[in-house]
Amino acid sequence: MQGLLPSCPLYERVPTRDESGHLLSDFMMLIPGLGQRPGPECREVMGRVDGVLKGFPEVVFADMNLRLNLLWVSVRARPGVILDIACCLKFHVPEALLVGPKTS
Repeated sequence: MQGLLPSCPLYERVPTRDESGHLLSDFMMLIPGLGQRPGPECREVMGRVDGVLKGFPEVVFADMNLRLNLLWVSVRARPGVILDIACCLKFHVPEALLVGPKTS
């Protein structure tokens, strides 16, 4: 994973394939109010997010947009990996919400 980068459009930075040419999967999580928290509190939450993501070798790319409070994660596809990561993030950052289509 990369550190902080200058702000350029996400579509220019998000990889679509891994080093072997396999398509990647991605998901988003909303962390309400993160960008409005005091600096130390925000860094502490981001540290927890970073710790979770580093525990999954499938994670290829992650971007935290503090203005939108939105975490984007790209992963090497394997059955259940997105749910595994999202559940672990939710455990360590309880306010995090997985973004997905509305179901009826």
